[in-house]
Amino acid sequence: MSHSNDLNSAQSDKIFSRFSLYLKDFKLAFVIAVLGMIGYSFIDVYVITRLQPVIDDSLGNGDYSYLRMAAYFIVPIFILRGIFNFMGTYTVAWIGNHVVMKMRQQLFQKYIHLPVAFHDSNGTGQLISKVTYDTEQVSNAAGRALLILVRDGAFVVFLLGSMFVNSWQLSLIFLLIGPLVAVIVSYVSKRFRIVSKTIQEAMGGLTSSVEQVLKGHKVVLMFGGQSIEDKSFQAKNNHNRQQNMKLIVARILSVSSIQVIASIALAFVLLVASYPGLVEGLTPGVLVGIFVSMVALLKPLKQLTTVNSEFQKGMAACVSIFEVLDQQIELDEGTQRLERARGKIEFKHVEFSYPNTQEPALQDISFTVQPGQTFALVGRSGSGKSTISSLLTRFYNNQVGQILLDDVLLKDLPLKDLRKQFALVSQHVVLFNDTIANNIAYGSEGKVSREQILQAAKTAHVIEFLEQLPQGLDTIVGENGFMLSGGQRQRLAIARALLLDAPILILDEATSALDTESEKLIQDALDKLQQNRTSIVVAHRLSTIENADQILVIDNGKIIEQGDHSSLLNNKGAYSQLYNLQFGEETQGK
Repeated sequence: MSHSNDLNSAQSDKIFSRFSLYLKDFKLAFVIAVLGMIGYSFIDVYVITRLQPVIDDSLGNGDYSYLRMAAYFIVPIFILRGIFNFMGTYTVAWIGNHVVMKMRQQLFQKYIHLPVAFHDSNGTGQLISKVTYDTEQVSNAAGRALLILVRDGAFVVFLLGSMFVNSWQLSLIFLLIGPLVAVIVSYVSKRFRIVSKTIQEAMGGLTSSVEQVLKGHKVVLMFGGQSIEDKSFQAKNNHNRQQNMKLIVARILSVSSIQVIASIALAFVLLVASYPGLVEGLTPGVLVGIFVSMVALLKPLKQLTTVNSEFQKGMAACVSIFEVLDQQIELDEGTQRLERARGKIEFKHVEFSYPNTQEPALQDISFTVQPGQTFALVGRSGSGKSTISSLLTRFYNNQVGQILLDDVLLKDLPLKDLRKQFALVSQHVVLFNDTIANNIAYGSEGKVSREQILQAAKTAHVIEFLEQLPQGLDTIVGENGFMLSGGQRQRLAIARALLLDAPILILDEATSALDTESEKLIQDALDKLQQNRTSIVVAHRLSTIENADQILVIDNGKIIEQGDHSSLLNNKGAYSQLYNLQFGEETQGK
C-alpha cells in the first residue's frame, strides 16, 4: 500500500498534466473564467483599500466629499462585482461539467470495447462507481477547486500588494508565515491523496454491495439473507464513513493550524503597532487597513487549504479513471473482410486456459463442421462446452492451435465482420429496458421494417403472448425483461436471432430451464431458425439433438466421443450413459 501511495505522489505532476489536456478545448472559456475571478477579487481588495482614505481624510480631517462620492459608486461597483462573479463561477462550472461529461463518455466507450476477460475480473459496482463517484471528484477538482484556487489566490496576491504599499514593515511580518503554511499544505496534500484513494475503493465496494443485493433480491428474501447482507453493508458503510472522517480531520487540523499561525502574525503586528516609534507614518487609516486586510486574509487562506483536499481527491480519481482508460481494448488486427460466411468451422488442436487459472479449459480440441450442419456439444457442467462458443466469437482468444471460419483464421477477420456471422440464443437471455420491438431489432435498428419485426415475432411464437400485453410490440419489458417469463424471454431472443439472419447459429442450452409447453413452442421456433444455417448446439437435454449431424462429447476440456446420435448410442460409452440416464428420468417423471 505504501508503495502505491509513493507511486501516486511521484506521478502527481504527470497525472495533472494529463488532466490538463481535458481543459485545452476550453481555452476561451478558461480565459473568461480567470478574468471574472480576478475581477471579482480585485474589486474586493479595492473596497478594503478604500478604508484608509475614508478614515484618514473623511473622518479624520472632516472632508466628507469622499464619503458622498463613495455612496454614488458603491452600488455600480457591486453590480460589476456580481457580473465578474457570474463570469467566473458559471464558466468554471460549465468547464467542469464538460470535462466530466467527456470523461464519462470515454469510460463508457472503453467499457463497451474492453474484452470479456476485463469484465470477468472487475466488479460491475466498481466500474459503475468510476463513472459516477470518481468523475464527480474530478468535477470538483475542475470546478470548485479551480474557482477557489484562482479567485482566492488572486485575492491574497492583490491584498498583500496593497498591504505592502501601505506599510511594508508590518506586511513583512505576515509573510514570515509563508514557509510554515507551505510545509503544512505539503504534508496535508499527501494525506489527502492517500485517504482519497481509500475512499474511492470504499465507494466501489458500497456500489458493488448494493448492486448485488438488488440483482439477487429474490435470493436474499428466499434464503433469509437480510441480516447477513445488512451486517455486510454496515461494515462497508462504516469503513467508508471512517475514511471520510479521516479526510475531514486532516482538513480541520490543517485549517486550524494555518489560522493559528496567521493569528500569531496578526498579534505580532498589533504589538508592533502599539509602539508608534517602530513604524514611521502609521496613521489610523493605515493601521485599520492593515488590520482588516490581515483578518480578510484568514478566510482565503482557509479556502486555499480546504480546496487542496478537493484537488487531491480529484487527482486520485483521475488515477482511478486513467487506469481504466489505459486498458488495452480487444485486439482487432483482422484485415480479411467477410460479408457472409458459408458456415464451415474448423478447430485444429485448440487449447485454452482462462486468465489466472492453472487448469486448461480446453485441451487438444479438433473438429470440423460443414456448412449447414448441426453440430452438438454434450458434457457435464464446466466441461468446456460454452468455452468453445466463446472462442468462436472471440470473446476469448485460444493460446494454442487454430480456429478457422470458411478456411480463414479467426484472428485474420475483423471482429465486426466475424461477429455478424453469428446469432446467439442462450439460456441466459439479456434484454434491455426498452420495448419488445426494440429488443427484437437490437443490432438491426434502421435496417429492418416494423413488418419484418412482426414476422420474426410470429415465427418465434412471440405473437401468442404479445396479444395479451397492453401495448403489444411497444410494451416496455423492464430491466432484463423482468415482466416476462423465462419462456417468453427465450422466444424474444429467438426472434432477435431470426431477424439478424446470421449464417451461423449458437444455441447455448437454450431450452434447459423451460417447462414442457414452452419447450415445444421454442423447439418449433428453433427448428425454423436452424434451417439453412450452420448450428452449434450446446445441449443439456439430449432429446433436442437426436437429429444433429455430429455430436461431440466433452469431459474436462477433452473430446472423449464423437459421432452422430445412433453411432454414439451403439458405442455404449459416455453419451449412451447420459442418454439412458435422462431417458430413465423422463420415463419415471411420466
